Amino acid sequence: MLPRWRRAAESLREPAGRRAQAIAHHYDVSNAFYERVLGPSMTYTCACYARPDESLEAAQLRKNELVCGKLGLHCGMTLLDVGCGWGGLVRHAAKEYGVRALGVTLSRRQAQWATAQVAADGLAGLAEVRHLDYREAPEGPYDAISSIGLTEHIGVRHYPAYFRALARRLRPGGRLLNHCITRPHEHQSVRPERFTDRYVFPDGELAPVTRVAAAGALAGLEIAHVENLRPSYAYTLRDWGANLVRCWDACVAEVGVPTAKVWGAYMAGSRLGFEQNWFQLHQVLFARPEHGGEPGYALRPDWEATPSAAG
Repeated sequence: MLPRWRRAAESLREPAGRRAQAIAHHYDVSNAFYERVLGPSMTYTCACYARPDESLEAAQLRKNELVCGKLGLHCGMTLLDVGCGWGGLVRHAAKEYGVRALGVTLSRRQAQWATAQVAADGLAGLAEVRHLDYREAPEGPYDAISSIGLTEHIGVRHYPAYFRALARRLRPGGRLLNHCITRPHEHQSVRPERFTDRYVFPDGELAPVTRVAAAGALAGLEIAHVENLRPSYAYTLRDWGANLVRCWDACVAEVGVPTAKVWGAYMAGSRLGFEQNWFQLHQVLFARPEHGGEPGYALRPDWEATPSAAG
């Protein structure tokens, strides 16, 4: 039988109010703090490195290009980005591909920051970020859906409902990219370590990529491609940690010594986890088959990082 604290956590995991509190704990620390740690991209997910010594910004640009390529974005398409963070992918897709992009996040501070940046970039006619639960996002249907770093917040037992909600919003022939941290082995616990759960990432859960892929397939989506970016997440965390050290005094002034130390320990421990293969990072590309069974993807992978992302 589960301990009392665990039963209470499980019973509260899914309601939007509980989830909003967990999201706020992790992401509403301070926009200024994250600007210093994450760098100009304000992207709090795994970058995609071509080589270990590549810059964080170049690797984050490559990740955005990789996502857009896998989704097959082009001018005039519609994109829904669930768990959009500070809107980096939404703005990139709108600016570089002419896509009408909507991002939703449960973090009010993220939504406020992203909305201001959309306006500053002159993208108000194409890009939008709303403070919404993904289940409250407009129904669409959308040509493409991205979920970059949201699945970790969902709770494994809610994967089926999560993928059904996204599949319902995807047009036939459309693509869905799910990008999330995973466990390498089926027998491993999905619960995070107690330090992470208590101080950093409340209610987070990780699962093997097999469970992620299976849940999408059960929702009627076809698995088109799977890729593991584990080494890139170790490099991403290395560079975030270096930013924290370089901007330590400013970060402490913004959030205080205890919070800055917690985030430093969390990033260092997570980096070790990816280096030692305790954690992995998978992108799973799904497609919603068209009527008659036509696939929503090319015969062979049709995406590559563009030259602009390789600097």
